[in-house]
Formats: sequence, C-alpha cells, structure tokens
Amino acid sequence: MAHVKSDAYRQSQAASEQWSRTPTLQEEEHAAAVPPENDVKSPLKSDVVEGKSRADDGDVYIVDWDGPDDPMNPKNWSFKKKWAATAIVSAFTFISPVSSSMIAPASDQLAEHFGITNTAVIALLTSVFVLAYAFGPLFLGPLSEIFGRSRVLQLANLWYLAWNLGCGFATSEGQLIAFRLLAGFGGSAPLSIGGGVIGDCWRPEERGQAIALYSLAPLLGPVIGPACGAWIAQKSTWRWVFWSTTIVDGIIQCLGLFFLRETYAPILLEQKAASIRKSMDAEKGAMREVRTVFDSADRHWSQIMKKALVRPFVLFFHEPIIQLLGVYMAFVYGTMYLFLTTIPGIFENVYNQPVGIAGLNYFALGVGLTGASQVNARMLDRVYKHYTVKNGGLGKPEYRLPTMIPGTFLLPIGLFITGWTATAHTHWIGPDIGIACVGAGIILNFQCIQTYVIDTFTLHAASALAAVTFLRSLAGFGFPLFAPAMYNALGYGKGDTILAAFAIVIGCPAPWLFWHFGERIRQASRYARS
Repeated sequence: MAHVKSDAYRQSQAASEQWSRTPTLQEEEHAAAVPPENDVKSPLKSDVVEGKSRADDGDVYIVDWDGPDDPMNPKNWSFKKKWAATAIVSAFTFISPVSSSMIAPASDQLAEHFGITNTAVIALLTSVFVLAYAFGPLFLGPLSEIFGRSRVLQLANLWYLAWNLGCGFATSEGQLIAFRLLAGFGGSAPLSIGGGVIGDCWRPEERGQAIALYSLAPLLGPVIGPACGAWIAQKSTWRWVFWSTTIVDGIIQCLGLFFLRETYAPILLEQKAASIRKSMDAEKGAMREVRTVFDSADRHWSQIMKKALVRPFVLFFHEPIIQLLGVYMAFVYGTMYLFLTTIPGIFENVYNQPVGIAGLNYFALGVGLTGASQVNARMLDRVYKHYTVKNGGLGKPEYRLPTMIPGTFLLPIGLFITGWTATAHTHWIGPDIGIACVGAGIILNFQCIQTYVIDTFTLHAASALAAVTFLRSLAGFGFPLFAPAMYNALGYGKGDTILAAFAIVIGCPAPWLFWHFGERIRQASRYARS
C-alpha cells in the first residue's frame, strides 16, 4: 500500500471530512479496506510514492480530494457556480411538472376531440404522467450514482422532450396516454437526481435556500401549467399545450449543456483516477492499480450496477425514515394533484367563470407556495445553525424539522376553508384563501422533508429521494381518479373535511416523532449518516 502522507496532510483530510460531509456506511467500508497503520498517498505526488511503495502489496494509489480546499470538490465551488447548477436543476424540475398538469384545463376539449365520456379516463389523461414519476426515479436515481448526475439528467430530459413533442401529434386516446407515460419517465429524473446535485454541492449549513428553490419548482410547475394551459386551450388548440412546453424545455436543455457540470464525488474522483492511470502508462509503460476512496478492492461494474439499482427498493422496504415520511409526503402530494384537477370544477361550476378566468385561480396556490417558500428559505438554515450551536457545533438532520410544524397545521386549515366556502357559495376570494393556505402547508412540508432526507442519506440522496418519490407519485396518480366520485357524492365541504382529518392524524405528529426518535432510527440504518 502506498505510504507517503504527512501528518499535516492527514490532519487536513480529517478537517475536510469534518466540514464537508459525514462518512456513510459505504465510505466507512471503503476506509476499512485501507489498513490503519498505512498512510494513503495523494496520487498527484507519484514520484514520492514510487520510492516508498511496498512491492509485496503492489502499488495501490488511493485517489481523494487534495485537502479540504480542493477546488475540484463541488462543495468548494464558488457560490456563482453552485447556484448555476442549482438553477439549472430547478429549471428541469419545474418544466416537467408543468407538463404533468398543463393539460388539465383542456380536458374537456380532449374528451370532445377523442369522444371520451368516462370521467376516470379523462382524469387519467392528466395523472398518467405522474404515474411515471413513481417508477422513473427508482432507476434513474441509481443510474446517476453510477454514470453521474449531469449525464443521466440531460439524457432523461431529451427523452422527455421527444415524447412530450409526440403528445402534440397524437391521433388517438391510446397514443396520448402512452406518449404521456413515456414522457413522464424522462421528466421524472430531476425529482431524485436534483436532490443529489444539491447534496453534492452544498454543505448542510448552506443547503436551506438551495433546497427552497429546488423544492418549490416541482410544486410551482403544476400551478403555472394549468393557468397557462387554460388560455392556450381557450385561444388555440390542446396540441399547443404540448408544443409550447417542448419549446421551453428545449431552451432549458441548451442552458444545461453549457452550465450544468458533474457534481457526484465518486465520478469526479474516478475521472481524476483515470487521468492518473493514463499518465502512469505514458511514463512507466505499465499499469499500476489506482483506486478512489469510494472503490473497494473487488470493485466491479456489474456489482456497482446491481447494488445501485436495488438500493432504492432496499431503502423503501427497510428504512423507517423513508416509509414514514414517504407516507405523509404521498398524502400531501396527492392532495395537491387532487386540488389541481378540482379547481376548474369549483370556479367553472360553482362560480360560473369561463375557462381562462377559472385558470387564474391556480395562482392562489402559487401565492401560498411561493410566499411560504421564501420565508422558509431564510428560516431553514437559521434554525439549523441555531440548534447546531446549542448542540456544541454538531448538526443533526432533525434540526430541519421545526419549520415543518406550521405546515402541518396550515394544510388542514386550508382544506376546511376551501371546502366550506365553496359549499356556501361565498365570494370567490374565500376558496382562494383556503387554496393559498393549502399551498403554504404543502411547500413547508415538502422543503423540510426533502432537506431531512438529503441530510440523512447524503451520499445516496438520489436513491433515497427516488424511494420517497415512489409513494408520493402513486398518490399523485391515484387521488385525482377518485376525486370526481368523492366530490359528487359528498360535496366540497364534506370531501375536504375528510382530507383535513387525514392531514391532522398523519401530519401533525410527524415532526414531534422524528424530533424525539429520528436519531435513534438513523443509528439503526445501514445507509443514514450517524
């Protein structure tokens, strides 16, 4: 084993680990593969290694960051470069959900064009896109941990762009449903990979505002989409709903090619190792073993692929954090998509507004989402730093939970207001106030849960978010399908009261439970940071 690091350098590496990330189980396993009595050398100083390597062990060069301030480490990038990556990922995360819901106001036009009379099938045209959100991240998230975030994200977006364009040329109901499902697979990539990019770039004490932007995008997209789709459907044809989003996505894709760089540490270090292997070949005429700190001695591509693809399912079935938070996030997400499909019914049928004007009420949801997001963006990091200082400088993922508490109350309050003001036929501002409260509750819950998951499963953030996304996307697909029958049978008042009761029972205890028992759950986890 290579044997050359100085004490000073080992101390700098220790400082780097302390401030940049907490080792996960996998990293600890990799570290265990290196005997503690042997020092691991930075391969950039191969001339020193050559004279001090042990022949019986062979020359194994372990590639890591060059100290805590290595500019290659995404956590040491400039704020400008970090925010460029965050903005591009958030843009990808925004445009896909725009497509998921933009067709909702044009549902009647689609039903008339294809002769559809079944209300469940009409709702399926909108929600089938979200069904793909459940399964796409389970494969795309792990693939990003094998081939890199940027490459998988951009290829998946091109897949989404192609099939979304095809939706505009669909000639039958079956074609449209199939094209929507395929487009959703590609569009689902940012939902898991984007969280991984943010976990790669930002340190825990810096992540709050980045997560606020990233979490807002997939929720604001379904708000802006129907508002725009209503006017497109009224002034043009439903086909332009798809063509317009394809044009915007093409612009975002071009920006991604220029400004989105790779952020995943194992990939970056592997690129560094490959460069070293090439230079060693040229200089010495023989290949020496060069490995990164993330490699095990028996590392093989097929084993990496197998583990990475299975990991989201392992997390889903064996991690209580994923299960418990996933169930609540599923309910919140399902409620949002239920609202997206019922807002036109409230304002067109109860308040007799035309399609375009009724679509403007989606902005009430956007006001709640954006307003609460901006407040929480400033509070997440402040609260985290406050409790970290009180804990002697040691941060914990549970310090993300306090700002979730208002969200668990705003969601049921908003549901009560929306349902009963619509039932009482009050002024249209009444339901809009309730919708805004629902939006605020949704975003507060989303931001805190996503930040908690990223802080807990930093190295495997993409797989962890994929597992959480699976449940929530199934709910986003299923809730709109039963919404028409529920509201026809119960009305808006009783229907929303049932949803509010579920929100209270599931949501209100969640922050308290994880605040008191979250650390104990994490300590029993194979993948969570301690």
